[in-house]
Amino acid sequence: MRGSYRLGQAFGIGVFVHWSFALLLGYVVMTTLAGGGGWVIAFNSVVFVLAVFACVLLHEFGHCLVARRYGIGTHDITLLPIGGVARLERIPEEPRQELWIALAGPAVNVVIAAALSLAAVVLGVAAPPTGLVMMSDAAILYGLIYTNIVLVLFNMLPAFPMDGGRVLRALLAIRGGTLAATETAASIGKVMAVLMVFGGFFWTPFLFLTAIFVFVAGQAELQAVRERHAPRGNPFEEILRQAFEVHGGSAPPKGEPKPVRGRVIEVK
Repeated sequence: MRGSYRLGQAFGIGVFVHWSFALLLGYVVMTTLAGGGGWVIAFNSVVFVLAVFACVLLHEFGHCLVARRYGIGTHDITLLPIGGVARLERIPEEPRQELWIALAGPAVNVVIAAALSLAAVVLGVAAPPTGLVMMSDAAILYGLIYTNIVLVLFNMLPAFPMDGGRVLRALLAIRGGTLAATETAASIGKVMAVLMVFGGFFWTPFLFLTAIFVFVAGQAELQAVRERHAPRGNPFEEILRQAFEVHGGSAPPKGEPKPVRGRVIEVK
């Protein structure tokens, strides 16, 4: 992805960060200071954001490692202000494969939330009374627990091509085929994108960026699936060719009629 810088590599997969991620960190510092927080709270807030995106990175590795088990490699993972993007080499051909790959990411966040909750209990860390204001290690710990739960719920929204949308497509494709399932999932994704725009006015402006991603990426993948399922050449000619190959005959020349079971079919 243009404007991305390499951070390193893990499991043979390159990890990149987009330059706009710096804008996110600047936004966090500015809003913290403007809200009356000092530099210590601003620093803790930056640490918290970096910890959240470490969880996001693990989420993406969850997708990639399960995809690898199905023989699907990953080009790279890029961290953006709205989350992470793992570029797989290809879309899974089997709906059940896509189902497990899509579920793997949120499953990682469930494990992280459970592990952090267990750590809080074992260490006797009480929830801070000030909520998620980053004034202590306890606030960061419970903030990460809360954020991972939110990541699971948010990613499972049926907003194709987010994880929940891919789960929806996989379930629909098991019975109705990939193309019809993608068209349905993409239509629902457009509705979800509109709802995210409204949510951006009341919750966080980052929903606007997510809405754009859902709409643009969803339509792009829908178009790619349509092109992949588009008929190649003359479908009637292909049927005739297959029929003659099965019966040991020679394929009919293009444009010439050949008798099939006492009938004449003209190839145009």
